[in-house]
Amino acid sequence: MKKNEGTIDRISRVVVGGVLIGTGFTGIIPGAAGIAAGAVGVVLVATGAVGFCPLYAALGMNTCPRN
Repeated sequence: MKKNEGTIDRISRVVVGGVLIGTGFTGIIPGAAGIAAGAVGVVLVATGAVGFCPLYAALGMNTCPRN
């Protein structure tokens, strides 16, 4: 897996993912929508931590300046 996310992209994914996880767990977004927000947040944090996004790869996108 080659990295396909740049630094700003990775940081924004981790921050937005953390917010989504927080809103899902605290009940700010209730019910199924909160669970979905938490799940999306987990995916964003994971892809931000790894530096690889499968959707970017499928679409041929790359925000990493080194590639």
